[in-house]
Amino acid sequence: MRIQLITGISGSGKSVALRAYEDAGYDCIDNLPVSLIEQLVATLELEQCKQIAIAIDARRGISISQLPALLQKLRAQHEVNILFLNADTNTLVQRFSETRRRHPLSNPNESTTLIDVIEQERKLLAPLADQAQQIDTGHIPAHTLRSWISDNLKEKPIGLAVIFESFAFKKGVPSEADIVFDLRCLPNPHYEPQLRDLSGKDSSVIEYLRQFPEVAQMMDDIKMYLEKWLPRYLQDGRSYLTVAIGCTGGQHRSVYLVQQLKKYFSEKQAYQDIYYLERHRELDSKNIRIG
Repeated sequence: MRIQLITGISGSGKSVALRAYEDAGYDCIDNLPVSLIEQLVATLELEQCKQIAIAIDARRGISISQLPALLQKLRAQHEVNILFLNADTNTLVQRFSETRRRHPLSNPNESTTLIDVIEQERKLLAPLADQAQQIDTGHIPAHTLRSWISDNLKEKPIGLAVIFESFAFKKGVPSEADIVFDLRCLPNPHYEPQLRDLSGKDSSVIEYLRQFPEVAQMMDDIKMYLEKWLPRYLQDGRSYLTVAIGCTGGQHRSVYLVQQLKKYFSEKQAYQDIYYLERHRELDSKNIRIG
């Protein structure tokens, strides 16, 4: 059985993620106590269920501490993956303010602030974050999160997923990034009026960037680094590796290199147990935010 656990900081989009798995055909359970997970898995296995998604949060802090041992036990018989959703504190405060929802850990009888309980939740869930695929939802809308999950489910279900993600440095480095490359030293199409409103996916921008030897050199250097070290990340037993590639606005240079790198490594097929995804944090994001 394939077991997908969904957790993370309240307000980061767990309900959005759970609906995405439900749309993909998973049996989904929200806010299940950790103490009941093993019993649920045994019951659904008897019913010949193939894949389930379970959302858990920090409301039951004591039981959360029991999860690492339970995961080890479940992984002896099942495929178990963890998705951890995160966002910066200011974004979470804004979301709770807009939706007027109460944080699950808040207590009206105590004088703690919203920021206090968010930080408390981070500490409770930190052990899970360290062994999960992480997605920072602070700069992406709900439909982008659903799309990223859907794309991931379409790919090969085992092995190491290398995620090439473009981003804007001016909006911060993605918190899930494992490796970061900075392209801000390369020629910027933004300063060409005819290219400013286009992206790194457009042929005019691609042709512009290809004329500079330093762009090709940067790409070759990134390829060489990854070709040398990807086997070690695979040997390390990882399920996900996020290679974040940033430029100033996350629109031209980083988008172009992410597309080229994903295409290069996918076509090369040097490693049977590694597959590749691409994301464009700024380009994929519209005006609809996660709430």
